[in-house]
Amino acid sequence: MREADLIRAADLLRRSRRSCAFSGAGISTESGISDFRSPGGIWSKYDPEEFSYPRFVQSAESRKRYWRWSVEFYPQLAAAQPNPGHVALATLERAGLLACVVTQNVDDLHRRAGSRRVIELHGNATRVGCLSCDKEWPRGEIQRWLENGVDEPRCDACGGILKPRTVSFGQAMPERETEEAFAEARACEVLLAVGSSLVVYPAAAMVPVAHEAGASVILVNREPTPFDDIARIVIHGASGETLHHIARALCPESDA
Repeated sequence: MREADLIRAADLLRRSRRSCAFSGAGISTESGISDFRSPGGIWSKYDPEEFSYPRFVQSAESRKRYWRWSVEFYPQLAAAQPNPGHVALATLERAGLLACVVTQNVDDLHRRAGSRRVIELHGNATRVGCLSCDKEWPRGEIQRWLENGVDEPRCDACGGILKPRTVSFGQAMPERETEEAFAEARACEVLLAVGSSLVVYPAAAMVPVAHEAGASVILVNREPTPFDDIARIVIHGASGETLHHIARALCPESDA
């Protein structure tokens, strides 16, 4: 991470009339949440199709397998806390330097850090809903059902299938959030993309869409991405440390 790049990134955000942040798994791994797609992640141990939306809806056995896995993963989600990267983005939003955060993450850490306008492209794993009547529960309540021996939670109002409020393989992206996110990409002058490998579509298209609309793109990621060549600034480093430095440069009186 070069200091000159941090200064340039801060200056772009300072001069921008409208900026948008886009976050991926890399910002959440620094809070202890596993990146499913990295080597050793969940998708190197399980077939992603096993948890696809069609299988989940059609097969009680698939739902039971999903909940068996979920009961082991949930404590990691519940224990995670916002890290300096999440706090820095919330600080920039409060200072009027970010219009919103668009995220691929489902952990609710941006909101918990204080971000007010969060557009969740892949849903939110802290809530569970009925696919029939839309009744909703906190995920922690469903965890108690599972730990007490329920192997396939069903709606206590209508008997319908329960599913976390996340987007599964084979499930349609949320229409309103997707439209809102890409409207922001087309409208912003600066897109700050953080912690995303930029290989999962349609979310990854946020970067070329913003670039083609004339935005300056700042990429922060530990590894190179397919869009490094179109970015105005590329910073290869940890999300939390990088965003902390940028927020401190722009908001020196803050706790970021």
